[in-house]
Amino acid sequence: MEIQSVLVLFGTFALLMMLGVPIAFSIGLSAFATFLLFMSFDQSVYIVAQQVASGLDSFTLLAIPFFILAGNIMNRGGIAMRLIEFAKVIGGRLPGALAHCNVIANMMFGSISGSAVASAAAVGGVMAPLQKKEGYDPAYSAAVNIASCPTGLLIPPSSTFIVYSLITNGTSVAALFVAGYIPGILMGLSLMVVAGIIAKRRGYPVAERPSGAEVVRKAADAMLPLGLIVIVMGGIVWGVFTATEASAVAVVYTLFLAVVWYREITWRDLPSIILDSAVTTSIVLLMIGCSIAMSKAMAFADIPYSISDALLKLSENPIVLLLIINIALLVVGTFMDMTPALLIFTPIFLPVVEDLGMDPVHFGVVMTFNLCIGICTPPVGSALFVGCSVGGVKIGQVIKPMIGFYAVLVSLLLVITYFPALSLFLPRVLLGY
Repeated sequence: MEIQSVLVLFGTFALLMMLGVPIAFSIGLSAFATFLLFMSFDQSVYIVAQQVASGLDSFTLLAIPFFILAGNIMNRGGIAMRLIEFAKVIGGRLPGALAHCNVIANMMFGSISGSAVASAAAVGGVMAPLQKKEGYDPAYSAAVNIASCPTGLLIPPSSTFIVYSLITNGTSVAALFVAGYIPGILMGLSLMVVAGIIAKRRGYPVAERPSGAEVVRKAADAMLPLGLIVIVMGGIVWGVFTATEASAVAVVYTLFLAVVWYREITWRDLPSIILDSAVTTSIVLLMIGCSIAMSKAMAFADIPYSISDALLKLSENPIVLLLIINIALLVVGTFMDMTPALLIFTPIFLPVVEDLGMDPVHFGVVMTFNLCIGICTPPVGSALFVGCSVGGVKIGQVIKPMIGFYAVLVSLLLVITYFPALSLFLPRVLLGY
């Protein structure tokens, strides 16, 4: 019966995806088909609807619409250009200065907006013309932007970690946020190394040294946007507010910057921003609700434990098993977006890694890092498509320059996987985790 359940669950899901059914409905219908193996039609309908409704009844989930709204306000509030100018000050004296500026700006803007796609569009849209003017190969410029835009998904605040916390029944959001800092920064720095080596070989220019007054002015312009990270993470670490409350604080702060301080957004713009945020939130929450129903179906059919037993029988070596899980997630990431992949495969692989003694916070960072690579990878990487679009290049052109970035990202993924201290050091020091 377990094999039949696996075939029905994943077979129905794959079939519906190939037919072009939206992923949230594909997840929900595959869960419904699995329940039909064990109970009547009426009971299956009832339990799926109950799981969707009860799964969304969570205070923690309130953080998602607030962070989405804060990110949209930031995107429309003139923040990207100020961060790019500050990034030029930081990375301008390195070979391939504009490429380094692109990476640094994505790290800062992505962590504030919480969206890799928004970061790729906002930062890449500004950087691509500047790099082209300086003689950079457009494919190289696009590759740098695509590879670096997911760094903000690891550097908090990150809604990805909030979703992971919900799936894992309450893994500390604060610990996940803090744990993402070192891997996220290492991700950005490793990409800068590769970008710098390529730029040095191609002879891309170094920016002129800015004056002291210019450095101070650009740093001052960036301090208020970056202050969001300090307020949100400082409040969480010092126990002033929870992650959910921090998301509401983020909305108030971004509104103040965009409407009052910078005056890039008027009050008349807010209804459209709120509507866009509501649409995005509804998509994400429907996906989460249906995925919770799928998780219930998997648990009902003992699928996670069956897969766990199969993997443990395959090998008892933690190094081998973690390598297999990483390879599986890398493959999944090439054809599935981050949120559904996280929702579907966390309940499957978490029991395995817990049997190996792996900390759930560490696994959350590993899984997020892994799926960050996926959104940069063909055939369906969302960041890949957006980065190519704003860079004015075709996907085929960007694959070759991406190979070096893929290699360093996969290598760093393995380092983070097998050295848990990189993820757990800050939560232990700052939070006593």
